[in-house]
Parts: sequence; structure tokens; C-alpha cells
Amino acid sequence: MSEGQSSARAPTGGRAPVGRPLLSLTLASMMDEVHAHSGAVYLLSPDQPVLEMAVMAGLPRAFAAPWERVGLSAPIPVSDAVRERRLVWVGGEEEMARHYPRIAMVLPYPFSLAALPVSTAAKAYGAVFVTWPGTHPQELSDWERDHLTAACDRLAVRLERAAEQSLPLAPEPDLLAAPLVGGMSGTLGTVEAARMVSRLPYGLCSLDLHGRVGFANAAATELLGVPANRLLGAQMWASVPWLNDPVYEDRYRAALFSQHVTSFVALRPPDEWLSFRLYPSTTGLSVRISRARAAEMNRAAPRSGQGRPRLVTITQVLGLAGALTEAVGVQDVVQLVADEIVPAVGSQGLVMLGSRAGRLRILGHQGYADARVVERFDGMPLSEPTPGSQVLRSGVPAFFESREEVERLYPALLVNPSEFAAWAYLPLIASGRPVGTCVLSYAAPHHFATEERAVLTNLAGLIAQALERALLYDAKHRLAHGLQEALLPHTLPSLAGIEAAARYLPATQGMEIGGDFYDLVPTQGMAAAVIGDVQGHNVTAAGLMGQVRTAVRAYTAVGQAPEEVMRSTNRLLLDLGADLFASCLYLRLDPAHGRAVMSRAGHPPPLLRRPDGRVRVLDLAGGPLLGIDGSAAYPSTEVDLSPGSLLVLYTDGLVESPGTDFEDAVADLCRRITDLGDLPLDDLADALVQHGADAENRLDDIALLLLRALPRD
Repeated sequence: MSEGQSSARAPTGGRAPVGRPLLSLTLASMMDEVHAHSGAVYLLSPDQPVLEMAVMAGLPRAFAAPWERVGLSAPIPVSDAVRERRLVWVGGEEEMARHYPRIAMVLPYPFSLAALPVSTAAKAYGAVFVTWPGTHPQELSDWERDHLTAACDRLAVRLERAAEQSLPLAPEPDLLAAPLVGGMSGTLGTVEAARMVSRLPYGLCSLDLHGRVGFANAAATELLGVPANRLLGAQMWASVPWLNDPVYEDRYRAALFSQHVTSFVALRPPDEWLSFRLYPSTTGLSVRISRARAAEMNRAAPRSGQGRPRLVTITQVLGLAGALTEAVGVQDVVQLVADEIVPAVGSQGLVMLGSRAGRLRILGHQGYADARVVERFDGMPLSEPTPGSQVLRSGVPAFFESREEVERLYPALLVNPSEFAAWAYLPLIASGRPVGTCVLSYAAPHHFATEERAVLTNLAGLIAQALERALLYDAKHRLAHGLQEALLPHTLPSLAGIEAAARYLPATQGMEIGGDFYDLVPTQGMAAAVIGDVQGHNVTAAGLMGQVRTAVRAYTAVGQAPEEVMRSTNRLLLDLGADLFASCLYLRLDPAHGRAVMSRAGHPPPLLRRPDGRVRVLDLAGGPLLGIDGSAAYPSTEVDLSPGSLLVLYTDGLVESPGTDFEDAVADLCRRITDLGDLPLDDLADALVQHGADAENRLDDIALLLLRALPRD
């Protein structure tokens, strides 16, 4: 929507619209009654929960551009006023930064605001807001409240009657100051007034509410180095190249919003500094331009070593947002905040707080010489009077500019104080609920300006989204590992005549849980071993793996032969209706007689290292993967297992990798077993999985089961 235009809905149907500019007149009267200097009327969209700005007064619509069309759920005063059917009062810039940080970040100026619903008992029609300069008292007076409420109630009744009569509202223009006075410099006012102004030794300019130059005396054009015909009708920062900086435009906006005299100095190339002083009113600005004095230069230039805290730029925000999307776990978020935000905002320490079961949890910290200063709060009840727990409970940020300030409010912190002297406690709110608190610590006392508070609070929103995802990821990760550990044997049983060792490594992709499994089951006089791989790397695969492992144990316990165990397990998978398949290798060990009977279902072949060190691949007969064909047969094969022999059972994750031929990988595994096969079994197991353990992107699970036949007594 362009400046000066209205977004009110156009007339529909054949009915004539409401005759007078109802909204504009109501807003103007309301502002005049309470001496407000700007305001706007919003109308509620008839077909969706959206407020649309219908008319604005006192300031250019561009100032409120981000909020021309807002949802009822948006965290801004007019939405709150309609949603909660109450007057919303914001008494100043600090209160705005605390309750509405997004607005404070865009408009970090001293002003007060009241927002009211335009509604009857039966229906809401929209909302109104009005603003006052920063000189307004921090509290809204009773007579102001009554005038505003009564005006909104009258407007609601008028809108209700118009709706009952099907009278649409015609578009209405925004209420701004009078148009520019055209012509050359010197045509403002009487001729004598123009002559007087032209004789002044300093420059004078008049700007309207849009920042456009309506008058400039000769001294102003000389100091700016721009002729009057290029200045008139244009915005000063657009027509003067060396003023084309958002910092200078911001000073104009600050003067209009606060109605306070505002000043700045600017460098006219190559080396001349000029002083600008802006005198605002409700109709525009008068600007006095002169050569800067030494005192102004000293105030304008930062002293050595005392620069302002460096606020985060939009580039840094975008970079941080991109980095936070890549953070996986909570510690990733903590490290990113420590690396990106802490140095950017000029703080030196960081603490990330969370909660669990009504107690404070330290999620991570950086920059503290003595970790005990932070960690003593871990496990503290949230009801304890500490700033971290208070901000976490309330969702309201807290800023402490000195040690004395925080210790006065929280005497308990006097015990074992930290080395820091100022703190920003930022609530981390995601999905409408607090997920933690970010504490930024400063080595020296630190003044938190309104703009800085707004920036920090908005950064906290980015951190909160990342932390919520990280907490969820870590919870799933713990659940996955707990499930995996529950489904795999905690220890291997001791067997007569057999030494065993096993290893399991989850894939590093997804939830780091999978369907690979192994087991060793003692039976009367013998033992059964199994290794398998259920398709997939998720909870479903792990759950099905647990059922397969349990079934194999059950069929072993009733004395089924290896081929029968495989057939029974195959039928079970089909009966369960699972869409996943499984490979499996099952063997019955008879160490007393030096043999093993094996049955295979689509699983990689086992390796046998003989006592003389030679290794061969056991090419066993077998059947298809389990869960495919209910009539499949799984023939068994007997293998010699003399004392000193070593059986190596594994899943394909141990040998398969992108770009590697399977047979070449198995041959390489055979060579390693040949070279390392005499190692103690646990050392050999570690050596065989070492390559997979070192891989950062392990695409598949790895399961390994080693069985060595011991010498007979």
C-alpha cells in the first residue's frame, strides 16, 4: 500500500457507501481529545482472522508498513486488544521492548501507545491505536482511558448500524499534514519572513512528515552542496548523496515518533563535518544545519576503546539463522550461540538454561573461569528466587546493568558470585511456551539501550526455535539408544568350549537406530548363535528386530533344528504383516564334537579362520530374505569347528560402503582376519569395527559376532 492511500474495503453491491469519512473523522477527533500525535484504525476482515489498516493519521503509512495487515494471533498490541477485548497500554520504549520486541526492533524510539478494540457486546469490528511522544507519562490517565474507550464504543455502534443496513465503507485517505508549498526557496510565508531567513548564517530546511524538503534557505543549499531545485520536493537523504545512509533517516524517524529534538553530525566529503538539529512537530520537521563544533565532534566520535556494543547486523542474523538450522543437538546450539552471538553483541559469557520435572537444568555454558559458579544452579527448583528461573517461568526478559542491581533483587547470588558484572536474561519461547533461558554475561557494567534489548530479545526467538528442535532431537536420540540397548543383549553368556565377543555400531544417519541384531543362546550341551539385519534404520526396524530376536530364542528353546528355526521365523514375519524384510544367519554350535550347523536367509556369508590362520568364505546354501515367501526352504550346512577355529558373523554394514565392490570388501576383511586373528577376541572385535567406527557418515548399522572354539579339556 502506498503512502497516503487507504486499505478500506471498496463498496460492493448497489448500495451507496457511508456518506462521510467515518473512520478518518473518528480517528482525528480521538487524537485531538487525548492529544495523541499519530494513530490508525484497523478493520477486521470478514472472511479471515486478519486486521487490515483502513486509515492512518499523523505519520506516513510507511512507518507502519510491517503491520498494515496482521493476523489476530500476531504478537502486536492491536491484535491483543481485539483478541482479549481490552485496552492494551505500552508506557514507553522499555515496556515495548519487553512485551513487543518485534515492534521495538523496528521502531526503537521513545513513544507511548494505546490499542483498543472496536467492538460491541456481540461482535468485534476492528481496532484503533494512538501514540504519544516520549514525554507522555508512563501511565495512561483515567480521563484518557475514558475518552478513548467511549470513542471506540461509538465507532463500533456506527459500524454495526452500517453493517445492518448493508452500507459499505468507502476508501478514506490517510490524515497527514498540509501539502508542500511549491516554488523556490524564499516563498515560505511573507516576503519579509523569507528575507529574514535568507540572512541567517546557518542553514534552515523544512521537511514534511514524509521527509520531503519544502523549503531550504541559501545557507542550507550552500552547506549541503545541492541546489534548491534538487532539494525541493525530495527527501533530504535521497537528494544529498553523502546523507544517503539509514542512520540519518533513522534520526528523522526518531524525531517524528518521539517529538524530541534530535541531532547528529555527518561528514561532507572530503573533510567537513556538519551538525544537523531536527525540531519536530505534528506537521513536520524544521532542520538547522551548521558546521560542527569540536564539542559536537567529541560527542559524536567514540572514545578510544569505548565503542558501543556491536549490535547484530541483518547479515549476521541471516548467517546465524542458517547456522542454527544445521544445529542438531543441544550442545550444537550452545556452541553456535557462543561462537556467533556472544562476540557479536559484545558479551563474554554464556549460560543456556532449561528445565525438567520442575527443576532448573544447565544445558551448557561458556566463558566462566569457575564452572561451579554456574553448575551450582543445576537441579535447583524453579520456585527458587533466581533470575534464571524467574525468566524461564514468566517468559519476560530481564536486564541487569550492574552487579549491585542483580544482587539487590536476588540476595542469594551474593554467595559465590561470578566474575561478571552485567547480564541479559533472554526467555527462549518456541511454539508459545518457554523452552529455556539464554543468559549473556558481560565483564563490565553494561547499559542496555532499548534498541539493543529489542535486538537481543528477537535473537532469542531464533535461538528458541533451534533449541526446541535440539531438545526434541536429543530426546529421540536417548529414546532410540535406550530402545536399541533394551533389544540387544547386555552381555554374552559364558559357554563351555566357546569364547565370544560382539560389537554393535548404529548408523550415523537418521535416528541412529536400526535393525541389526545378534544373540547367543545357551542350550542343553550346545549353544545357538544368530545374527541378522532387519531392513531400515528407524524405530519400526528396531521393533521388528526385537520380535525376530525373541522368536529365534523361542524356537531355539523348543529344540527346533536350524532350518526349522528359519522357516518358523519367516512365517512369523509374514503373519505380522510387516512391510520390512530381514536377512538372518542362524547356527547351532556343538563344541564338544567340533562342529556347527548353519542356516542362512539372504545374509552375507560367514568367515571361518582355521587354526593354521587361513581364512575362507563359507559358501552356504540358503533361502531368500525372511518375510518374502511363506513356502521358502532354508537348508542347513554342517561346518567343521575344530579347536582354535574362529567364526566371524557380520552384517553388511561392516563391508559395504559407497563405491566399494562387495567381494573386494569381503576379501579385504579376510586379509585383516588373517593378520589379526590371533589377538584376544575383544581386541580383534575392536580392530575389525575400527574403520566403521571412525566414519563420520556411517550409512548402515554394523553388527559383529565372533565365536572361537576353545581347546577341549
